[in-house]
This record gives sequence, C-alpha cells and structure tokens, in this order.
Amino acid sequence: MSRLTAGPTLTVDSRKLRRIIAENPTWSLSLVPFLSTLCLECIVSNFEDTPIYDELTPRQKDFVQEKLSPSLPLTVTANLVSDGAYWRRCCEQRWDICDVSNYDHSWKRMFFERHLENIIEQFIPETTSSKIVNDEIPLCEAYVKRLNISQMLPPIKEGMVGLGDNVDWHSETDSDTAHMEHFDFRTLLTKLPWLEELHLTYWVKQCGMNFEWKMFEMAHRDSETLAIAIQASKTLKVLRLYESHIDDAKCKLLTKHLVGHPSLIELNLSHNVIGDKGAKCVGRILNSTKLETLNLSDNVIRDAGAIAIAEALPANNTLLLLNLRINRVGDEGGQAVAKALMKNYTLLHLNLAANLVTEPTALTLSEVLLKNKTLKTINLSCNKLGVDGGKALAEAVAQNSSLTEFNVNLTDVDAESASIINQVVCTNKNTCATNQAVGGIMTDSTVDQVVDINDSSEDDGEEKEEKEEQEQVQGNEEEIHVKDEQVEEGQKDEVPDGEVQDAPADEPQEDGEAPSEAQSSTNSN
Repeated sequence: MSRLTAGPTLTVDSRKLRRIIAENPTWSLSLVPFLSTLCLECIVSNFEDTPIYDELTPRQKDFVQEKLSPSLPLTVTANLVSDGAYWRRCCEQRWDICDVSNYDHSWKRMFFERHLENIIEQFIPETTSSKIVNDEIPLCEAYVKRLNISQMLPPIKEGMVGLGDNVDWHSETDSDTAHMEHFDFRTLLTKLPWLEELHLTYWVKQCGMNFEWKMFEMAHRDSETLAIAIQASKTLKVLRLYESHIDDAKCKLLTKHLVGHPSLIELNLSHNVIGDKGAKCVGRILNSTKLETLNLSDNVIRDAGAIAIAEALPANNTLLLLNLRINRVGDEGGQAVAKALMKNYTLLHLNLAANLVTEPTALTLSEVLLKNKTLKTINLSCNKLGVDGGKALAEAVAQNSSLTEFNVNLTDVDAESASIINQVVCTNKNTCATNQAVGGIMTDSTVDQVVDINDSSEDDGEEKEEKEEQEQVQGNEEEIHVKDEQVEEGQKDEVPDGEVQDAPADEPQEDGEAPSEAQSSTNSN
C-alpha cells in the first residue's frame, strides 16, 4: 500500500481499495438503511406520479411529511396529505410570519386560507381568468373558515400593462361606474361550506403614482353582489367590512339582503361614511337576525340614526355590544339610547365615546343605571358631560353593582366624581372575579383578576404583619428599658446583711432574660 502511494507521479484507483463499490461514494456498511426506509424514500421520490399515503402507518406518514417537497402540486397533496409537518414546511417556505395559533393550530388551514386570500387579492377584473379561482375552490373548500381580504383590485385601463407604479388603474372618472366592479364573491362564498368569518377591505395597497380616491371604495354593484353572496352563505357568522367608503345607498343594498340571516352574529361596518339613513337600515335588521355585536364606529351617524337603532333595542334579546364611537350623536340620540336600556336586559357593552353628548345624556344614563343591572362596560370618553353630569353618574354608579368598567376620561367630569366611579367599578370587578372563582367559573381573565386580588391582599397582610412586628419590637425595647432602670434603682438601694430582697411578684422575668445582680447575689447566698 505504501509502495503504491509513494511515487510522486503514480495514481491509484480508489475503487481498488474498497471492498464494496457503490454508486454513492458516501455509502458504507455501517450506514445501511432499513428496507422500510428505502421503500418510504421511494414513495417520496415518486409521490407526484404515484401518491401513496393513506395505507401508511402514523409513523410512516410522519416520515413522508418530513421528506415531501413543498413544491408538489396542490392537486396531489390537498385532499391526501393530512395536517402536519408538510403543511408547516409549506407555510414557512411561503410566508415569513406564520402564527398558527390564529388558525386553531392547524397548519393546513393556515396554508389554504392564506393561499386563497392571495388569489383574491391579486385578482384583476376583466384581466384575471375566473378559472383560476374556480380551480382552487375544490382544493380549499374543506379547510377555509376565515378569509381576511386586505386588498381588492379594480380593472386596468385598456392598453396599459404592468405592475405597481406602471399600472393605470381604472377610475370612475374615466368611464362608467360598472367598470369599477371588483371580484364577484357570488362565485366563491356559496362554495365554501365551512366559512364563518369574512373580513374585507376595498382598497389598493400599492397604487404608486396612480393614486385616486376611487381606488379605496366599493362600487354600488359590489355592494349588491356581495350582499347576495353573504345571503347565500348560511354558515357565515362574522362580517367585517371596513374602510371601504360605504355610504347610505351602499349600506341599504347590503342590509337589504341581510334580513333574516340565520347565522350572522357580528356586523362591523366601522370606518366608513354611513349616515342616518344607513343607520336606519341597520336598525331594521337588528330584530330579524341574531346579531350579538354591532360596530358602527367612525361613521357620520347623527341623532336620527341613533334613535332608529335605539328603537330596536327594547325588543332585542341578542345584542351584547353596541359601538357608536366617533360619530355625530347628540343628546337627543344619546338619551334615546339610554332610555332604551330601561327595557333592554341583554346589552353588556355600550360605547358612545367621541360623540356630541353632554350633561342631559349623562343625567338620563344615571337614571338608567339605578334600574339596569345588566350593563358591564360603558365608554363616554371625549364628550362634554360637565361637572353636574359627572356627579349624577357618580351617585348612580355608587348604587350599581354590575358595572366593571366606566370610562369618563376627557369629559369635563370633576376629579372627585371620576375617583368615585373608578373606585366603584374596581370594587365591582374584584367582586365579580371572586364570585366567579367561588362558583368554579375560572376563565383566564378571572384567574388574572383573582391573582391580582390575592396579591394585593397578601401585600396588605405582609404590611400589617411588618407593622405589628415593629410595634412588638418597640414594646419589648421599652419594657427592657424600664426593667433596666428598675435594676439600677435596686442596685442603689442598701440591703442589710442577712436580709434577702425578693423580686416583685407582679414583674415576672422574661424567658432568656439575664437575672439582675441582686438576684444573683441572693441565689449565691
């Protein structure tokens, strides 16, 4: 061997120095895989042509999921490969941020929901073929429960091609309104049998120098087609349609098809331009649906719209949250909402922040709080309630045991009234948390509240114990000081020979206290 390699010009065939010659130079006898492993690797390498998965054991399926390529066609893997490592790898390869907790810890659901969202967000009417969406629906339909669409592209002008700043998006100023139609959801929502939530915003993310306001609103035709699609979706529970410039006319088209919806429990039309007429349309559907949450914040609703909503509250027994924050509601509308709560015993949360309500609304609401024991939270911040309004609310809240949150910040309420309100709602909150804990209803928030209560009580107990210890130490020091003085006085007194001075009977010695010199001499005698 040494003679073969000693010569500077002599080459050696490494194949002659090996006992086993294999196609893989790294192969050796010590790394011979199991036959089952070789079979699984063969399945992985031929999965696209011959997919074999259901026949495997759970352990073998895990091996295959770790080895399969994420680039395999969805037509092969969608309805065959179960939720697991494969779909985790697909998500992490495609998106930088992957929070699976938002998808019930299902990687497969995350992949197909976000995959379908991307297709819709990139859909360009009159340019993108609807076949692209239709082909993906059979692959996604069983796994999509929520769609969060953050962009809706309008059509592109004829003769213009490109992306980003080079795209000349169609605007209503150029031609008829019908050209501003976006993706038609009627072809999608009816084919998603498990869809529960739809979050939708009509705007363009990257319009570049082609910015126009018309890119940030839905067309009238969009309102009608979307409403028809929602009406046909019998499983939809949450509809959030915000920042889409929805006015009264579009709101009327939407609510027209929402009457009697069997499953809708949350309607969010915030950050639009809905006025009184639109609010009246929303008020009409309150008692024909099972709505639990109604969010109309940041619109242009005034007294007439608030009154229309208030008229529906006495007969309503499902609504739990009403949000009219950042509108134009005055005292007439505010008082109407407050009076409606005299007969409504289901609403838990009321938000009238940043409106135009003043002292009369505060006085009316204070009368309501004396009778209504259902409301949990009220937000009246950023209104001009005044000092008298604050005092009336403080007196009413002091007799209410159900309120756990009452926001009166920036309302011109005096500090004393605000302090009383805060103290009462804090006490109510702690009492509620304690009662829930005693009753065995331990939610996460309840646990946190009880922990806070226990921590505060423990801190109070520790402070009390420390104070008692300090008092006891001071008392012992004073007692020792008094006894020392008595001992010194006893030493000054002359004791005749042969006589023994007994210690006073009413001053027993403390445990561990050293005897005085007089007592020591007595004991020695």
